Amino acid sequence: MSRRILIIQGHPDPAEEHFGHALAAAYRKGAEAAGHSVEAVRLADLDYPMLASEKEWTDGELPASLRPVQEQIARADHLVFFFPLWLGTLPSRVKAFLEQVMRPGFAFAADAREGIGERLLKGKSARVVITMGMPGPVYRWFFGAHGYRNLKRNILHFCGIRPVRRCFVGGVAGKNDRGRSRWLGRIEALGRKGA
Repeated sequence: MSRRILIIQGHPDPAEEHFGHALAAAYRKGAEAAGHSVEAVRLADLDYPMLASEKEWTDGELPASLRPVQEQIARADHLVFFFPLWLGTLPSRVKAFLEQVMRPGFAFAADAREGIGERLLKGKSARVVITMGMPGPVYRWFFGAHGYRNLKRNILHFCGIRPVRRCFVGGVAGKNDRGRSRWLGRIEALGRKGA
């Protein structure tokens, strides 16, 4: 079954030489080859501010640069995030993006009398692909994958996005061509499945 997929490239550096860019390209190649509809956004190419108050988040206007991205999220069945692990979690540019686009009225219905209401992004799924210098199992087992778990539970699940799956691509700086090829093949296969 064909899916509408949105790839969100969250590496703050727009340079293409990062392995996360190659992984996103491999995912897209697999997804398009399998007949899925694919859109992509690179956060490094967008201009948007960080939020400074709750009032900005609840009552402020969404930056014009992110309006088309909100529309892409609304159209998508499946979101695929690519970003590097920075200080144990997602880069601040990705967090600022999520704070901007996942606002009340778009991602969830908020009622001041009842707290958080309906999760408005139900029916969507996600995959999170995180590149890192340390081995993936060390991030998962020793550090508890807290940055990923925060994104999954407190942002994506909070908005109704389920299931959320992950790939921890560790040791990227020291990966040889064989190791990189294995990961590129694995990610391309996930793209073919739309998973």
